This record gives sequence, structure tokens and C-alpha cells, in this order.
Amino acid sequence: MKAFISPKRSAAALLTQAITYRPSHTSLFSTRSDMTSIPGSAPEPTPPPQPKVQESVIRKMTRLAAQYNAVNLSQGFPNEPPPRKVRLALAHAVLSGNVCSADEGSRLRGSTEEELTDSLLSLLRRPSTDGQVSSTDELNQYSPPMGRLDTRRAVSQYYERLYGYTVSEDDITLTLGATEACATALRTVGSPGDKVVLFEPFHELYPSQCGIFYLDPVFVTLRPCYEKGTWNYDEEELTDAIRGAKALILNTPHNPTGKVFQEEDIKKIVELCIQNEVYIITDEIYEHMCYSGTKHTLIPKAFPDAAKWTLVCNSIGKSASATGWRLGWCLHPPHFSDTYRGVHDQMVAMAPHPMQYASLAYLNLPMEYFTEELPVRYLHRLKILAKALQNAGFGVIFPEGSYYLFVDYSNVRTIKDLAPMDAAMYLMKEVGVASVPGDNFYGKSLDGRHFLRFAACRSLTDVEKAIEKLKALNAE
Repeated sequence: MKAFISPKRSAAALLTQAITYRPSHTSLFSTRSDMTSIPGSAPEPTPPPQPKVQESVIRKMTRLAAQYNAVNLSQGFPNEPPPRKVRLALAHAVLSGNVCSADEGSRLRGSTEEELTDSLLSLLRRPSTDGQVSSTDELNQYSPPMGRLDTRRAVSQYYERLYGYTVSEDDITLTLGATEACATALRTVGSPGDKVVLFEPFHELYPSQCGIFYLDPVFVTLRPCYEKGTWNYDEEELTDAIRGAKALILNTPHNPTGKVFQEEDIKKIVELCIQNEVYIITDEIYEHMCYSGTKHTLIPKAFPDAAKWTLVCNSIGKSASATGWRLGWCLHPPHFSDTYRGVHDQMVAMAPHPMQYASLAYLNLPMEYFTEELPVRYLHRLKILAKALQNAGFGVIFPEGSYYLFVDYSNVRTIKDLAPMDAAMYLMKEVGVASVPGDNFYGKSLDGRHFLRFAACRSLTDVEKAIEKLKALNAE
């Protein structure tokens, strides 16, 4: 059996190990004079290898979309606001700087939007106390690194309410979005040189984070099955990849394919991971966006034996349309809590405090928001965009979840002979629609060379504009 990482192992030691991993033992902090060769001394050491990290191609496409005035269906962030109640809570946090009661979750849940608006107007009418010795402020200042207790407790109640799963607030850390939750999870369980299994196509952050921490990604390829309308992996390929690995990242619902890993699939993955003592890091930011009867599976609930092997990463960004708030969390096994929080503390210190407070309003939204509104919010946009892409000649597998269309352009006459980036740039410059080149999502296979990703999470107006522009492909 592999031993669990001891909570007594300091986060500083973990980070130092990652930073100093290199063939040469030269310190990163050596000065130029330290590196000067002295006659008769050993040769000057070579620079350490650099992490395999690159700028985000997805965010690059967003910048180019603005430059060429294209409809931005590249980066997967909404351009519609969070629920009004959640925004009002954030405004209260910033303006008042203080909580109103000992149980803010219950207060926010029981208050109407009108009552919260009146409370906010009352705050605005008060004389300013800026600079006064007697004035105090809590919510615009540091929170405890692991996050506010009431918000962590609200996350715990969220899982109890939606999944019937009990998790202690002591095993929850609020993070700087799911991106940091995943990075901290990787650093918590992994050491330089460890293997991490990734399903490709993948979100580009996973291999980049592996590179930052000198972890070695191993890829298992999802391949389209147009007859069944889904994406599948080869079980033998997965078995070989997991053997000798330290962790596996499972993103479901999946970006970019839209695959929802069903309980039967997940059972096989869990059994392989436990058998090989491999940790599972889940990215569940699209958990409520499941279509066509598919259902999201929370691994620690569905497979209790896997709970001590699983770190669940999530955020409010996509579900609350608040990607700029950078508020996420991780559910970590108790034996990892101290180490996870130590790494988190040293990397980012804390998630933004006002957003932690405002998340109380989000986590206490009515059940219908999560079970009825979110599952259909983007469904119409996906359907009309998918039809437009099919009409233009793209090969489309309708997603089982999330809000992306990962489509094959090998039968689109004007771009079929172009490389993915060239095809994406043609659509951006000549058609006026921004997408993401498909090869950006692959690390091993060449399958992405005829794919593009479109995000249907923009406003209906934007999606309809894009559809009108895509009609130009039919006329060419």
C-alpha cells in the first residue's frame, strides 16, 4: 500500500520540493555572482528545465475576437449577470463591510430581493464613515485562509440538500475558483515526476498545471461515436494509463465534448483507481447542466469506498454566471485537509472575502434554481447553434452536458483543408465568429486536427448573431 501523505508534511516543504525539482541542484535564488565561473572550479551549471506551461489559447481567442469584432463563442464564460439576489449580497458586503446577523445564510435565504434592495439603499443614505476611528470593516479584509466558516458550512449544506451527502466544513476549503482548487489538489497529492491521467480532449489548464508542478500527464483519448451520439474511451488504454499513476482528473460534464460520465463508467474508473491507489480529482463546474436524461454523479456519495481517494473541485463561476468572482471550493479527505489548506494558503492566501459572503446567497438559492433552471438555461441555445453548424457542414454530436459544441469541420468546404488555428482564424476574420482550435485540447492524439469548439453560453442575442454569420458558409 502507498502511504497517505501525512498532514504534518508542511506545505512549504511541498512547494519547495516542486520548485527545486531539476537535474541540477542549483538554487533558483542563486545570484549572478554565485553563478560566475572560477578558474579551476566546476563548470557553470546549466539552467533548470522550464515547466511545460503556455499562455491560454482560449483566452487568446477572446482577445482576437475583440480585435476583429467577431461574435465571441470561444471562451466559455457567460455575458449575462448572476442572480440579482447574489449581486445584492455582494453589494452589501462591499458597502457595509459587516454581517447583519449571526446566521447570514438564513437571513439571505429568507429575505426578498426588495428587502435586500431597501437595506442597500439604507446603507447608501447613511453618512460616510470613511476614515473615522469608530468605523469597522470585516468583509473587505482578509478572511481565514480556508474561507469563512458560515460559507464553508453553506457548501456542506448545499451537498446535503442536493445530493444527500454529508461533508464536514473542516474538510472544505474555499478557493480562487475551480482552477486553483484543481491546482492545489494536484500539488497536495502529487510530487515531481508523478503521473497524472487526463482524458483528452481536455481543458488546457490540466496539462499546464501538471507542468507547473513537474507532474507528467498521461492521456486517454475520448473518441466520437456518431451512431450513438456520444464519446467513448478504450478501457484497455485507461487501464494502462492508470497503472503507476498518482492521480486522475475527471471532468464531468466534460469540456469540450459535453460527455456526461454515467455511473457505470465512473464505477469502472473508481475501481481501477482504488485498485492502483490512484487519487481522483474531479472538476464538477457544469454539474447542473445535464441533458437528455443524463445525471451527474458525485463520487464520494455514490462510491463511499472512494471518498478517501477523491478531491472534489467546484465553483460558482458557471452555475451563477459569476466567472469573474473567482470563488470555488474543494472537498478533500480529512487526512489531506491540513496539507491542502497549507498549499492553498501559500499560493493564493484566500478567496476574495466579499465574494465568499455573497456566495451565501447563491448557496441558499431555491432548489428549483439548481434542479429546474440550470438544466435548461443553455439548452435552446445549444440546439439552434448545433443546427446552424450542421447546416454549414460541421459534424455534430449533441452534448450530454455543459454548454459546448465540439464539432468536426472536415466536410466544411471553405475550411476543410486548413489546420485548426487557421480554420478558427478564417471563421473569425471572414465570417465574424470566434471559436477555439480543436488541437488545443489534445496532448497525444491527432484527433483534434479537424475540430473546433464553440461555446453556447453567451446571450441568446449573441448566439443568434453568430448563427446569421455562419450562414455565409452555406453560400460559399
